[in-house]
Amino acid sequence: MTVDRLESDVVVVGAGPAGLMLAGELRLGGADVVVLDRREGPTTQSRASTLHARTMEILDARGLLGALDGPPCETRGHFGGLPLDLTLPGAHPGQHKVPQTRTEQLLGDWAAGLGARLRRRHEVRAVRAGTLGVEVVAAGPSGPVRVRARYLVACDGQDSTVRRLLGADFPGQDATRELLRADVEGIHIPDRRFERLPGGLAIAARRADGVTRVMVHEFGVRAPGRAGEPEFAEVCAAWQRVTGEDIGAGTPLWVNAFGDACRQVARYRHGRVLYAGDAAHQQMPIGGQALNLGLQDAVNLGWKLAAVARGRAPHTLLDSYHDERHAVGRRVLDNIRTQAQLLLGGAEAASLRALMGELLQREDVRRHLAGMISGVDVRHDMGPGEHPLLGGRLPHARLAVGHEVRSGAELLRAGRGVLLTLHPAAAALHEEAAPWADRVSPVAARCADGVQGALHGVDALLVRPDGHVAWVRPGSTASLREALTCWFGAPRPAPAAAEGRSPALSPAVFGE
Repeated sequence: MTVDRLESDVVVVGAGPAGLMLAGELRLGGADVVVLDRREGPTTQSRASTLHARTMEILDARGLLGALDGPPCETRGHFGGLPLDLTLPGAHPGQHKVPQTRTEQLLGDWAAGLGARLRRRHEVRAVRAGTLGVEVVAAGPSGPVRVRARYLVACDGQDSTVRRLLGADFPGQDATRELLRADVEGIHIPDRRFERLPGGLAIAARRADGVTRVMVHEFGVRAPGRAGEPEFAEVCAAWQRVTGEDIGAGTPLWVNAFGDACRQVARYRHGRVLYAGDAAHQQMPIGGQALNLGLQDAVNLGWKLAAVARGRAPHTLLDSYHDERHAVGRRVLDNIRTQAQLLLGGAEAASLRALMGELLQREDVRRHLAGMISGVDVRHDMGPGEHPLLGGRLPHARLAVGHEVRSGAELLRAGRGVLLTLHPAAAALHEEAAPWADRVSPVAARCADGVQGALHGVDALLVRPDGHVAWVRPGSTASLREALTCWFGAPRPAPAAAEGRSPALSPAVFGE
């Protein structure tokens, strides 16, 4: 039997949004990437349709927003079904409506254009992880495929095959309640936004193409622990019991159910194997947070893994992926669990909903929850220093760079670090950073509007490829050199690393 053999720096399992985002990020960093996916093509089901402000900033930083052609934006979101204004300072406030089909197409075209190798109809059957590499065996359309790579990233969803094959610890709780969901053509019912009726919760929204998405939960009904998707008849029966309306004459385009299961892989990194997206965390997709969480996992990991796989940074840099994203994931899971209680609870949740309704009238509470849901408040530990920008994402600003006015997002298009100086006195820092010129771009700028806002009093910032501020002057205790070495490796890489090559993969890695 002929076996197709491939080698790569990284093999990504799963070509959903997180896997495709990761593949593009890895290619920006110069890593070879093979993506394996068991599906014949991109999804035709718009499971998720919300992109939050932080994700929009990330897409802007990669030059991908233009292709979306200004998607509809809503400033009104919700917290557990209670109205919440998501407006916050930034370039893309609110939530933006983009069908998952379009998101996958956009990211797939981008990753392929950068040179990622996507193999569809490839179902993973075995995974072996060694001390210096991994091997994946998949069943492809023309027979077995064996892929050897330095690293593997599982982006294959909440029922991850990779996680199951390797026995990764995935603690948490199973679903006890669920929402039934369907996209239905040919029905005419009132739009409903989290309408609570005596028997349950009903949501309905008619799209511009005439398709209505319905979601329904019956109070007090436990999740049945189903193995597959529900039948449309089950959705119709529940909808009629809750609303009194008959939607059975409609044509279902997609039917599914999602529950309030809450799980998170114990370690996002297991040696040469890493987890991202729903393979790393399972949660109820309330408010579109699940998709956004996965995309942001990918952007945090991509530049780090590319640098390590190509020999430009030590493998310990990958530990920061677990440290940063596991904490973010835990916080999102906690807020989703709270929202599920508010959203799916019956009469027993009335007092909690009333209290939260009062708290949401406070501006400080609104801003706190809006920042958490939109992802713009994520702050990582960058070492000693107390400046409010340190660890957060680069704030939106219009910057005069030479004779051009550019946004901070535009400075990140190449997927490199940026040393941004905002005062002539900081110009000497560019020379100090010269040994990292292959990984960090020096940019001298001034605020184009003459008002620095969040950048007031800042002379210089070191910005990671994912947009987070790793060093700021004044404000960081560490020196610029220490920050550069921490996040971008040693200065002037050794010849083998400068060529972007590591030793060839050896069969001995896998005990052969």
